[in-house]
Amino acid sequence: MTPRGKPRRIGGMASGWRLNPVISVIITSDFLLTTAASMLSPIFALFVVGQIQGGTARTVGLAIAVYWIVKSLLQLPIARYLDRNHGEIDDYYSLLFGTMLGAVAMGGYFFAHEVWHVFALQGLSGIADALLVPPFYAVFTRHLDKGREGFEWSFRSSLSYGGGAALGGILGGFLLAAVGFRYVFVIAATVYASSALVLMFLKPFVLPKAPKDVRRVFVEQKKL
Repeated sequence: MTPRGKPRRIGGMASGWRLNPVISVIITSDFLLTTAASMLSPIFALFVVGQIQGGTARTVGLAIAVYWIVKSLLQLPIARYLDRNHGEIDDYYSLLFGTMLGAVAMGGYFFAHEVWHVFALQGLSGIADALLVPPFYAVFTRHLDKGREGFEWSFRSSLSYGGGAALGGILGGFLLAAVGFRYVFVIAATVYASSALVLMFLKPFVLPKAPKDVRRVFVEQKKL
């Protein structure tokens, strides 16, 4: 409280709204990812049917299935690997590489003309998200502020999912009318890649690998 009894304000907001640097960086990056992905939501089916040789509604359904099957199969072993005691440096690079790979997959639609191109790019997107999702949840969860877990998860949902999805949907529709299908993918890939630049601010805050003796003491304490 200030001497006059008013809540202390940081950056124009009450301190109760302040986010720690890790949560702020991840939410900002996630907002850009969601915005980019949502730019394609209004146009993907139209693109496949209208711009891909032999593309049909079935192609769209199969393409979506390819993404989810690849992502679902790969992210569990990746998550198991990242959960080992490597600290957060492996999480950080998995986040970074997954984001850049996702941008490449998204931009690849500029060159897609055949059905197999769509399936290949959907598979690549699945690999990218399998690398991206487990470390996102792990790092975000570890750095939540005690007693503010509900607020910070909700803030991420409101800004990244709500705000990003709404903005991306609007941009996708307007950009399609302005520049055409293929350049929407290029613009979306650029926005997606910019989230990797934001993640670079995360590097100073990643947790180091814990020494073996520290892990042993922690396990012994849990047994007491």
